[in-house]
Amino acid sequence: MCGIVGALAQRNVNEILLEGLRRLEYRGYDSAGVCLLDGDSQLQLRKSQGKVADLESRLVADPAIGRLGIAHTRWATHGAPSDGNAHPHRSEHIALVHNGIIENHQPLRVDLQARGYQFDSDTDTEVVVHLIHSLAAEGHSLVEAVTTAIGQLDGAYALGVISADEPGTLVCARSGSPLVVGVGIEENFIASDPMALRQVTDRFIFLEEGDVAEITAAGIAIRDRSGKEVSRPVHKLDGGHDAADKGRYRHYMQKEIFEQPEVAAATLAGRIGAKSVLAEALGTRANELLPQVKQVQIVACGTSYHAGLVTRYWLEDWAGVPCSVEVASEIRYRKTAVRPGTLFVTISQSGETADTLAALRQAKELGYLASLAICNVPNSSLVRESEMSLMTQAGPEIGVASTKAFTTQLVALQLFCIALARANGLSAEREAELVGALHQLPELMEQFTGLDKLVKATSEAFAEKHHALFLGRGVEYPIALEGALKLKEISYIHAEAYPAGELKHGPLALVDADMPVIAIAPNDELLEKLKSNLQEVRARGGELFVFTSPKAGFASEPGITVVEVPDAPESLAPILYTVPLQLLSYHVALLKGTDVDQPRNLAKSVTVE
Repeated sequence: MCGIVGALAQRNVNEILLEGLRRLEYRGYDSAGVCLLDGDSQLQLRKSQGKVADLESRLVADPAIGRLGIAHTRWATHGAPSDGNAHPHRSEHIALVHNGIIENHQPLRVDLQARGYQFDSDTDTEVVVHLIHSLAAEGHSLVEAVTTAIGQLDGAYALGVISADEPGTLVCARSGSPLVVGVGIEENFIASDPMALRQVTDRFIFLEEGDVAEITAAGIAIRDRSGKEVSRPVHKLDGGHDAADKGRYRHYMQKEIFEQPEVAAATLAGRIGAKSVLAEALGTRANELLPQVKQVQIVACGTSYHAGLVTRYWLEDWAGVPCSVEVASEIRYRKTAVRPGTLFVTISQSGETADTLAALRQAKELGYLASLAICNVPNSSLVRESEMSLMTQAGPEIGVASTKAFTTQLVALQLFCIALARANGLSAEREAELVGALHQLPELMEQFTGLDKLVKATSEAFAEKHHALFLGRGVEYPIALEGALKLKEISYIHAEAYPAGELKHGPLALVDADMPVIAIAPNDELLEKLKSNLQEVRARGGELFVFTSPKAGFASEPGITVVEVPDAPESLAPILYTVPLQLLSYHVALLKGTDVDQPRNLAKSVTVE
């Protein structure tokens, strides 16, 4: 989603802003821009539709320098991608960047037009910069104008604002969209993601909902939504500055697929003993709350929703606890009946997914027992606003199509399921069996990523295809959904997933020689049922690609391609079978020539509805 970078220093900040934008490219965007302010008190605005590289070319042709500046990558919501709709937006001597959506922009626009303001874009953002200008024209300082303006806004925003009248001040505010302040020595910064600033600082202030910050070279003054001056803690973030480097890999997605053994081990580290899960990893109240859980409500979006669907199978099987899984954008807009003892679980890679955050905030009013966040970003809004949290330890994930974030979500969720199952009577022997399997996981993931060459050869059969069908049964059905999502995201092949037993209820009508069918077939209790379903596909001339255990009894023959995967414990199958499906999508996308890391129309972190 949109990215913000801002800087105030004793040096030219142009390259700091551009490097910040480069580090935010993973979010997905359609235009970019910068606005710089130097000693002549003139705003230097440069914007370009397209990539950050296009903006750099514009700056080479028409340079800009300044010790104060803001920059932005935009993902279109109001108004098509264009130079005019790109940020920053300006109203005479004031410039602004914005993430989020202003829901009441239309009445504000009408009022401002009646007062003589001319609009040069189709965006909701331009309303905000004109509104701030109108307040500054009445004699307010920049921070006063911003504070008054946001009181008139409905919706979500993260703002960075500069004024030629105050060349030593950068003002920012947030509500519903993330924003951090980077702390330097006689220089300070803002960004929508700390990653954008790791080249200049490792110290960050995470602004809270409703905060307004006035930033100068000398210091940072923060006021909360009530106007009270507050002090927010400074966090020192660990990790190298080159986390976003592709290294020897061709794409970030490829790198992230092969990092999965390492990040799975990191997610398990310190959370399992020889035979048991350490429930304290869920938070200090875990041992108190888990025995009270009578039902679980999981809420998530996209890939994280698929992780929730897998979790339902584990919870109901191991813990005997009823579990519901819903898409965040749906549950927040319907009335829900909350049973006593229901734990509210959110899953999000970024921790800033707008719909998931809104659902969590709504849940706090509905009487849930407690909330648990499964997330990859420790200081995200979701984690800060939940009562318990479990970090996935995936590290930065740059590719828009989630890979290691998804598998580490499954690892963290399995830890949660085992801990809850123990609180509901899971035997010590069964827990030891499940934990013993988890100890094997990193090594097994190494073996599954080792299927790369085999899967690459298999992918050639998909190069000219336009549709694909994924099938799974039981806990593998959500993995089929995830496999279909990955293929459509990065190769643009239309792909759908069904429970294999549903073939006769519609999907079988689509099966022919041009519709490859991918089946996930571990050696489990549903294998024979699945084999019967696959015979239905072959009888209609469908071409089968079966990812299966050597013990499952499949053999390649005309019309059936068998991709044998290492044998693995049944409890780990959903995690492990995900890997070859990720590799399949990756190699098909290479053959199709698509943008693997930044697929069209998609963004990494969806921070608006």
